[in-house]
Amino acid sequence: MKCPHCRKEIEMENNRGEQQKLGMIKKASQGNHMSRTPFGYKWENKKLIPALNYREVEEIFEEFLQEDVDLSNLAKKRNFSVNGLKKILKNFAFNGQVHNGNHKPIISSILFNKVQDKLERLRKKRK
Repeated sequence: MKCPHCRKEIEMENNRGEQQKLGMIKKASQGNHMSRTPFGYKWENKKLIPALNYREVEEIFEEFLQEDVDLSNLAKKRNFSVNGLKKILKNFAFNGQVHNGNHKPIISSILFNKVQDKLERLRKKRK
C-alpha cells in the first residue's frame, strides 16, 4: 500500500492501529486537522479559523527566536508547560511530517521554519 503523503510503499499487516494511522496520514495530507483545536484557532462551520487570541501565537513564535529565551522561561512567562509550549511551536506536523492545512495560517512559513531550526538546534545540543 502507498502512503498518501509521500507515495512510498508501506508494508501493512491487517492491524487496525496501522490502518487507522494510514487513514490519519491520508486525512492530514489532504489538509485536515487531526486532533483538538490548536491554540490560536477555533472551529467554525467545520473549518479552523483564527480565534480572538491568534496574535498571541505570533508573539510566542517571535519571542522564542530571541537569543536569551529558552523553552522553560517562555513557558513560565506564558503560563504553559514546556510540552504545551512545544505543541504550539510544532503544531503543524503529523507523523513527523509537515502538512499544509486548509486553514488560514497565523504565522508565516519563514517564521515557522526559523523556530523549527532553533528547536532542532536545542534538541541536538541536549544529546
